Amino acid sequence: MNLLIEKTIVINHGKGIHARAAASIVHRTNDIQGKYGVEIFISAKDRKKVSATSLMPLVNLKIKDKEKIIIQVQGKDETAALDDVVDFFKKDFGLNDNNTINQIDNIIDNSVITMGQIFQNIVNGIIVTDEKDNIIIFNSIAEKFFGIQENAAIGKKINEVIENSRLNVVNNTGKSELMIKQVIGERIVLINRTPVVIDGKVKGAIGIFQDISSFEKVKFELDEVKELQKRLQLILQSVQDGICFIDAKGNINYVNDAYINILGISRNDILEKNIREISPNGARHKVLVSGKSINNAIIKKENGITVISNINPVVVDNKIIGVVSVVKNLKQVEKLTEKLSKVSAKAEYLEEELIRTKKPEMVFSNFIGKSGKIIDALSIALKAAQSNATILIRGESGTGKELIAEGIHYASTNYKGPFIRVNCAAIPKNLLESELFGHEKGAFTGAIKRKLGKFELAQNGTMFLDEIGELEKDMQSKILRAIQEKEFQRVGGEKTIKINVRIIAATNRNLEEMVKKGEFREDLYYRLNVIPIFLPPLRDRKQDIALLVEHFMNKFKNFRNKKIRGITNEAMEAILSYPWPGNVRELENLFERLYALVDGEYITIDDMPPYICGTKLNNKCKIEDRKNVCSEEKIDSISRRILDEDDVLAMKDYEKLIIEKALKKYGSYNAAGKALGLTHKTIASKARKYNLEKKISWEKVSR
Repeated sequence: MNLLIEKTIVINHGKGIHARAAASIVHRTNDIQGKYGVEIFISAKDRKKVSATSLMPLVNLKIKDKEKIIIQVQGKDETAALDDVVDFFKKDFGLNDNNTINQIDNIIDNSVITMGQIFQNIVNGIIVTDEKDNIIIFNSIAEKFFGIQENAAIGKKINEVIENSRLNVVNNTGKSELMIKQVIGERIVLINRTPVVIDGKVKGAIGIFQDISSFEKVKFELDEVKELQKRLQLILQSVQDGICFIDAKGNINYVNDAYINILGISRNDILEKNIREISPNGARHKVLVSGKSINNAIIKKENGITVISNINPVVVDNKIIGVVSVVKNLKQVEKLTEKLSKVSAKAEYLEEELIRTKKPEMVFSNFIGKSGKIIDALSIALKAAQSNATILIRGESGTGKELIAEGIHYASTNYKGPFIRVNCAAIPKNLLESELFGHEKGAFTGAIKRKLGKFELAQNGTMFLDEIGELEKDMQSKILRAIQEKEFQRVGGEKTIKINVRIIAATNRNLEEMVKKGEFREDLYYRLNVIPIFLPPLRDRKQDIALLVEHFMNKFKNFRNKKIRGITNEAMEAILSYPWPGNVRELENLFERLYALVDGEYITIDDMPPYICGTKLNNKCKIEDRKNVCSEEKIDSISRRILDEDDVLAMKDYEKLIIEKALKKYGSYNAAGKALGLTHKTIASKARKYNLEKKISWEKVSR
């Protein structure tokens, strides 16, 4: 048996056992092992022994100057071999001999070439940087991961080649980042980033990239299969139909609870029984043999229960692997059919009654107004909601076009779908197409991912195109195609996307004039103007101002701690006299301002801004001056009787005066009713009550 002898020596070399010294040791110990027929090992404190003839393990011992090492020799002539090795270490590893140095360099070159081939052929991507963050190793797998050639990467800063690689961070902090999952291109990659530490100092960083896409795909598929299996099991147990599965050999190996309940049997009576034995002439056996489905078969069982059965073969790779039978109790089906017929008839009746009796103010509850023109507009909107026709809402800014559009959506059959608003004037022209139709990844600079457009988001719902008159001509043509063909393509995409979207457009511009000037496409105008709805400005429906004032006072009452009890007559008259160019929106803004600034318990004429009540030196309106400042309109004879007479008349007298004036001015019950916010039947009844039928002609009444 060969003995193992060892000796401890101290390294006296300024750089310790560095690469060239290690190569010299490998060269010399190879000769000694061959000469004496021994094996030589080297170890150091807290480090495992390595073969003295292996370069990289020897370098990895990281033996420093003045450090003790143990030389072990085992073989035939171990004593002489140990003496030769110790003598070699004392002669500074023979690094002064040129011939020896050439042989050492060959060993190092061979090791470097070997390591290079290992790096290039390893299955993982490897990137190594030096202490200055320059890339020194970039193997072939890394080339595939990042689409960058080695010669284009070596020598360059890591972040110039790969953005956010974080190797520079690891080099700077000296902290490893392990088991980081990241998507690179189409691959899912597991990344380990570790610092390169030499003599206690960080000299660079190593990044190892492992493609785990296939593992993730398999894991995902397994998870999906498990989830699908659980869902399928839950579905089969939850359905009301009876389900029975028969395998290729004819064995019944699954029935759900409903099957047992419908047939009135136990599982033990049927599971694992063979269909060829218990029902050789039955429908299930026929399907198993022929491979042809049998549907809606009425089968009477031995226990007297009659079922409706659908039986289908289960085919995988053109091979029948079993049969699925789905059964329903015939009596239950008959009862359900009868109930369904009754419910359907009742639903149709109620739907018809709802449409017939539904009032505009119920559907458009957010829209405040009861004037004749508003009632007409809301009636048209309600009728339009029952169809899928395109609607064009016309009216000045601030008249409530969006409220009408929203009401139409929620009164329509597609109210469960989304209501998507787009202000065509608010979106920059260069972004409008992408906003409406979406874009694909890479369609333009900054398109880092796919984006769904408003048309796609509005699928099975309503698209509200506000300020449609502000569109450029090129966008008009694209919207025309989307409305007309019910399809579009994303920016940068080739796939045609079909849509089912209700279009409601709105504008405050004169589209007819724009069409004449060539600013708006005529074909788009006719496509949008299928059902026009005109909303009057606030100055043309002043009878609604009182309702709006009450609404806004209720809306803003919680904006302040001190309660505002009401508004004075003088202030209300100023509001009624003002033309309201900004319409309802301007009125709302006024009351938001008043509730923020008013100090008293009532809103007075003194609280009104000058542009509403008129301008005086003291910026106030006094009651005695309001004929000249607040309004240039003359008070008519009926108003003067009401305001100036000392005597207070009975309410019926005022009512008679108002209806008499309306009939004289408008000439018909219908027109007078619209002006007063009443129905023509009410006006006719009041006219008969006060003997005012003679104020209009029968010709006008009939109209």
